[in-house]
Amino acid sequence: MKITVIGGGPGGLYFALLMKKARPDCRIAVYERNRADDTFGFGVVFSDETLAEFLSHDPPSYERIREDFAYWDDIVISFKGHRIRCSGNGFCGSSRQYLLGVLQDRCREVGVDLHFEQDITDLDQFADSDVIVACDGVNSWIRQAHAQEFGVEITHEKNKFTWLGSTVPLGDFHYFFQETEYGIFNAHCYEYQPGMGTWVMETTEAAWRASGLDRMVTAEGEIDAQGLELLESIFADELQGHKLLTNRSLWRNFPTVRCQRWSYRNIVLLGDAKATAHWSIGSGTKLAMESAIALSEALAREPTVEAAFDAYRRARDERVGITQHAADVSLAWFEHVKRYWHLEPLQFAFGVMSRSKQITYDNLKIRDAGFVAAVDREFAEALYRTQGFDYRKAPPPPMFTRFRLRELELPNRVVVSPMAQYCAVEGTPTDWHFVHLASRALGGAGLVYTEMTCPSPEARITPGCTGMYHPDHVAAWRRIVEFVHENTTAKICLQLGHSGRKGSTQLGWEQMDHPLAAGNWPVMSASPIPYLAESQVPREMTRADMDRVRDEFVAAVNAGIECGFDMLEVHMAHGYLLASFISPLTNRRSDDYGGTLGNRLRFPLEVFTAMRAAWPPERPMAVRISATDWYPGGTTAEDLVGIASAFKAAGADLLDVSAGQTVPDQRPVYGRMFQTQFADQARHEAGIATMAVGNITDSAQVNTILAAGRADLVALARPHLTDPSFTQRAAAYYDVALEDWPLPYLTGRDQAYRLAEKQRAQELETRLKLRPPSHGEPTRSRTDGGPAQPAAAARRRRQTET
Repeated sequence: MKITVIGGGPGGLYFALLMKKARPDCRIAVYERNRADDTFGFGVVFSDETLAEFLSHDPPSYERIREDFAYWDDIVISFKGHRIRCSGNGFCGSSRQYLLGVLQDRCREVGVDLHFEQDITDLDQFADSDVIVACDGVNSWIRQAHAQEFGVEITHEKNKFTWLGSTVPLGDFHYFFQETEYGIFNAHCYEYQPGMGTWVMETTEAAWRASGLDRMVTAEGEIDAQGLELLESIFADELQGHKLLTNRSLWRNFPTVRCQRWSYRNIVLLGDAKATAHWSIGSGTKLAMESAIALSEALAREPTVEAAFDAYRRARDERVGITQHAADVSLAWFEHVKRYWHLEPLQFAFGVMSRSKQITYDNLKIRDAGFVAAVDREFAEALYRTQGFDYRKAPPPPMFTRFRLRELELPNRVVVSPMAQYCAVEGTPTDWHFVHLASRALGGAGLVYTEMTCPSPEARITPGCTGMYHPDHVAAWRRIVEFVHENTTAKICLQLGHSGRKGSTQLGWEQMDHPLAAGNWPVMSASPIPYLAESQVPREMTRADMDRVRDEFVAAVNAGIECGFDMLEVHMAHGYLLASFISPLTNRRSDDYGGTLGNRLRFPLEVFTAMRAAWPPERPMAVRISATDWYPGGTTAEDLVGIASAFKAAGADLLDVSAGQTVPDQRPVYGRMFQTQFADQARHEAGIATMAVGNITDSAQVNTILAAGRADLVALARPHLTDPSFTQRAAAYYDVALEDWPLPYLTGRDQAYRLAEKQRAQELETRLKLRPPSHGEPTRSRTDGGPAQPAAAARRRRQTET
């Protein structure tokens, strides 16, 4: 087999090395446009796990890399004069030039042909190659020449950044944040060899232009001396008299590259040519080298090139997608850093550490229990100042703190999300609903939601949906509410909603959203647009329809008061009736209820205002919205603050922030906690309490969201379906005394706490075993000319810092 590699970066070299080792009979040649010893770039970063992966695949290159790396255990966040340290992170930095040299030497040792100063612009000369590996970087001409075949998508992110260097001794990985008259500047800094560190400067486009940095560039586009001086003045304290250094240091907007397909004919993509991950999570080189491992293994194992390419994609597709999603979330945090500027220092630092959602409250507690304890203390102090709940003597994890909305006090921050059961009979809740809701209240959640309950028969989604329009409904709901109040400390919220154009459909486990086979009732919406092609065409609502629906909602509110519900929420999300007015995808009206966002909000606000007037003033009221429609031309995150602010002004106490389900061909971006970003935005930019929902699966994620200040409450649906005692189990795991254990369950409680103690011990032991053993005691910086300093000493040093 003849293999040609275009691009001599870490990914291409590592692939060539591993492939030649696996198949010595292969003829492998690497072609690189630069010289072998060109010094473009500064340092690269690897984690403990990545180093262990390299060790297992090529011990000689691993040993040579680790001879030169600068290993650090701590991350330091400098924010408003505070230096906040978090230990136990396990990373190392190495010179990119040194890494390339090691891989070049290893390639020569195993018989790979290396060709430098070869700027390949045509693949015809490699017509006899069985495989062409295109790893020619983020601007890959090979990828772009076949952009349609690869399904290339490139997005340029908002912030401006440039890679610089400096000789200032760092010792640890640092995030420096500085506010200037132009805006906020961030510096991501780490030492990768004695006397040299990487300094990635980042700021918004607006701050970049306001400061004049857009004009402080050379003819080649590199930052000039004046630009360096400005950045040195901004970070003067951090640089300690040292200068910033350039090396092809251009101001750029990061390009996120995604490809639907990774191969075409005998060409396969690798490294940044295939997929990029924002540098804020330090995974570019990692992705390239891990993909090199997968591609070499596939080509060595599979019987044909085509089969190898398919195996390569299967092996790496999910991991690349997860990494890119984490990078997207991380870069968005830095793009919106001003949103968090008002936070207390430790909460801000926790947000930095957990920004990508890959690192959670529990991860950090294992890495640095003292850091998390300090975050908990600060959270408790803030809660005492704002709501008067006093946890200052023994702060629990945030999910086990109380929260107040108007005069309603919740015993904790865990919410059982509204979940349609499709088990009602003519709108009346049955014993199924009683057991479903009562068992979750017994399980320790602070707030339990009903499913979307409808104010009229025509408002139901399916024949199995609950209602609040008949005396039998009131009696059934009152029975549930009274049990919850008499036997648990949980509170219970009535969610009211109207299905609109998505009504008169089959049960959830049948053909969801499809019309009934028979017996359909008429549906209505903001505009006569069917949900599916086979759906009913809804009637466009008249003013008389609006008056009737508003009054039906108010009647349902009064029935909810009679039942004794603690809280009320109106459903204005997911393409249902009120949501159909808000989204431009479903609202094509030309009257006062269509067009601008203000007009589209007019009727939903009328309904909310009437409901708020009927609902007791001491009890809170929430609104569920779709923050984005996940579809071009629909509601976006840019509209979110306007929507949130309008309902806040109308008297909403909480925004339940969901997304999508407005149109069937939506294009959501899934991932863990994937909708939390919208709750985060509304909370900080509109100043309203929010509830996060959407693929939140465990207590670590709940605490991460709360500790970082991204939401005030966290709702979980599917986890509560499989585990009604989710909150009680979490209390046992964190060793928190939960007051809400029913007396008949006390023996189960005691066993749960004993088992949780064993689980914690086993997890800690497993983590210690997984830590790569061959690093030895990690060392601190070697730039001060003195002996290497053990990380344990560095950890003791942090006791003198904030």
